[in-house]
Amino acid sequence: MRRLLPVTDQTAAEDREWSVDELADAYLYPEGTGHWLRANMVATLDGAAQHEGRSQAISSETDMRIFGVLRGLADVVVVGAETVRLEGYRPARAREVFAERRAAAGQGPAPAIAVVSASLDLDFSLPLFAEPLVPTLLLTGAAAPPDRVRAAEKAGVEVVIAGDGPGVEPARAVRALAERGLVRLLTEGGPRLLGQFVAAGVLDELCLTLSPTMTAGDAQRITGGPALGVPERFSPASVLEEAGFLFTRYRHI
Repeated sequence: MRRLLPVTDQTAAEDREWSVDELADAYLYPEGTGHWLRANMVATLDGAAQHEGRSQAISSETDMRIFGVLRGLADVVVVGAETVRLEGYRPARAREVFAERRAAAGQGPAPAIAVVSASLDLDFSLPLFAEPLVPTLLLTGAAAPPDRVRAAEKAGVEVVIAGDGPGVEPARAVRALAERGLVRLLTEGGPRLLGQFVAAGVLDELCLTLSPTMTAGDAQRITGGPALGVPERFSPASVLEEAGFLFTRYRHI
């Protein structure tokens, strides 16, 4: 692992494996900002966010280490229902390597998972809902199907209303989580959910792994949905490199 940005006197000498603590220090949430929403995504050189419906084929071992570090630092992981279904999401687990750091920050043993869904068409018997270490949250709109709301609550899932219609309003979702003390937010997509956060102007930081691969085809990009009238600008905060993979962080300007 090498640090390419910001440039320091040690940059050229850092071509070595980094410890979990070093990675965690490199990805710390900023202090004194209130709530902070960061996204973690991976994309190929030709812009694909997945291959055959999943991101694993374009990822790497170090990418997955950083994935784990970002989760280890977060209060809550916000994810779309379709991604839950496609990626086979399970509850976040407690990791001993983060126990002391999380306790010092006043965090629970693992981040909560907050699933965004308008239809609530989810299997509430899955471990994500039935066996979480930290209770899973379900973000939806006030017009969500009442029978599905009752099914979720019967399964012990906390339903959080964050929109006046059937869907979730991104800014309200962020506020609702922050009001529960979940101020270090991490979203892992999918592309439609990330596109909604970008369109609403509530994404503070993008952690993007650029994979040295190409897939061609018509795979989704990291964001989906309608185009913005004016492109959102982000500024590079850091770039790490290993085995051709670039691990970048961009902050919203």
